[in-house]
Amino acid sequence: MGIAFLIIVSFAPRTIADEPIRVLVWDEQQPAQKEAYENFLGNEIAESLKSKPGLQVRSSSINDGEQGLSPALLDFAQVIVWWGHIRHPEIKSELGKDIVRRVQQGQCNLVAIHSAHWSTPFMEAMNEVTRFRLNAELRKQGIEDADIQEIAPDRFKAPSRDARKTPYWEIATTVASGSPKPRSVNLFLPNCCFPAYRNDGKPSFLEVLKTDHLLAKNLPARFSLSRTEMYDEPFHVPEPDETILHERWEGGEEFRSVMLWKLGKGTVIYIRPGHETFPIYKDPHILQLIENASRYPTAH
Repeated sequence: MGIAFLIIVSFAPRTIADEPIRVLVWDEQQPAQKEAYENFLGNEIAESLKSKPGLQVRSSSINDGEQGLSPALLDFAQVIVWWGHIRHPEIKSELGKDIVRRVQQGQCNLVAIHSAHWSTPFMEAMNEVTRFRLNAELRKQGIEDADIQEIAPDRFKAPSRDARKTPYWEIATTVASGSPKPRSVNLFLPNCCFPAYRNDGKPSFLEVLKTDHLLAKNLPARFSLSRTEMYDEPFHVPEPDETILHERWEGGEEFRSVMLWKLGKGTVIYIRPGHETFPIYKDPHILQLIENASRYPTAH
């Protein structure tokens, strides 16, 4: 009778060094930034990210060739960290839509910071989230061939306090001569702004709502900023898939200050804290937030 031998072979897992995450920090670089940043705030963020392991970082500005957004740079970027403020109209909608397409396909994530709420790529991303959700609602109601009319907000005009929060839609049912017609839909696109802000440098107080979230890694549960600008709700954007940080001020104002939306295979992240003349991007907690957002996974 033969003897059977049981041989146990242990295979050590292959250790392949992860490729670095490629981050593009894009900055409008308005001169007022010099009050708080010796070399512009985008470069301040980029230098901080460059000091972290596993990140390959480039910075560009609107003053560079092709507005710092050449196809080669966009192909490089797995993450785009975007600051804009007073020159939003110079970025064409076609470029914003191209960035949104890249997000949807999982080529990159978009991280919009502070006044980038009115930036072209962020607004185009919020429009696309809104369209996706409307189409899902129409399918749910069994509505086909709807005639959708998009109503854009007055761009760069803040909503009034009593304005209806955008985005929203109105579905009309019409019957003429006994024959139903395709339903019409008025789609009111998001304004991507809020009714009040105050640029007085008063402190804000932040609370992490999801302490185990990837965006909250290495952050304390509560922290404050000694000097910042105030934004007050309601923020006219689609309901986020996740809200990670909440911010408040002594005057009673509050804001959902870190939000996340899934868009196709990619992600759009909004980080509110920041300013061009207050040194917010020297604060270690805010730099940690941006690092966490830069590491947030995409589809690849």
